[in-house]
Amino acid sequence: AITIGLRLRDVDVITAYEDGASQMEDPDLLDRASELGRVLFTRDDDLLAEATKRQREGAPFRGVIYAHQMRVSIGACVHDLEIIAKAGEPKDMQNQVQFLPL
Repeated sequence: AITIGLRLRDVDVITAYEDGASQMEDPDLLDRASELGRVLFTRDDDLLAEATKRQREGAPFRGVIYAHQMRVSIGACVHDLEIIAKAGEPKDMQNQVQFLPL
């Protein structure tokens, strides 16, 4: 639903499933997003932990946006992700973790 909502708002989105990366382990998924020049959106605590680990170690990644599944609605995710996508540049998220809601 989030992907559809973003596409209806003309936000350029690709899912891990569409990229053939849905079965990748979290470190590999972060690396794949970097290869594609993409910021990752997740509701997965484990991926958040991997991004935080990389921040501590100084290991580069393109950025992660996290929203807790039970605390942030789909509508709020779509709204905030649209703002981030349209107001910022991908380089703004380099090695950053952004929490939703904004």
